[in-house]
This record gives sequence, structure tokens and C-alpha cells, in this order.
Amino acid sequence: MAKTDGTAGVGEDAGVEQKAGAGEKAGAAETTLGYEQARDELVEVVRRLEAGGTSLEESLALWERGEELATVCRRWLEGARARLDAALARSGDGDGGGEG
Repeated sequence: MAKTDGTAGVGEDAGVEQKAGAGEKAGAAETTLGYEQARDELVEVVRRLEAGGTSLEESLALWERGEELATVCRRWLEGARARLDAALARSGDGDGGGEG
């Protein structure tokens, strides 16, 4: 996963790894989604599934989209956690423990 810069890099490759080859189109679409976008779309997918009234085919498509969106959100959150951990490690290494 290559970052292009320090702020947008967390989710740049979100969704690409789990569907390499067969899901290139879906993976490409997922890399453009930010966390909030993916989360909001996931909420809408869940709402539609819970409301019912969709055909089996539509429900399956919604479920699959929800799984993709959940993966995008998870990758963003994992990336954010890694960045926080790295920042905390750097701050601990650099000043010997902080203020005192």
C-alpha cells in the first residue's frame, strides 16, 4: 500500500487487496471513497436491507456492497490506528517521555 501523501494515504488502497483480479472494477471504485462516504453509504445499505421489500437479487447485491463498504471502513480505521501508533512511538522516542 503506497501512500501519496501524509493525509490521504490511509485509505488509498482500500478494497483492492481482497478482490485482486475478479473485482478490479469494484476495487477501483472503493479506492476513491473516503471513510465518511463509505460509512454513510453503508448506513444506507443497512437501512434498505432492514426495510425489506427488495427482491432476492437486489438484497444479495446490497449485501455484497455492504461487505465492500465495511472493508473500506475497516481499512481506513486500521490505517488511522497505524498512523496514531506511529506518531505516539515517534513522540515517545524523541523527547524522553514528554512534559514534566
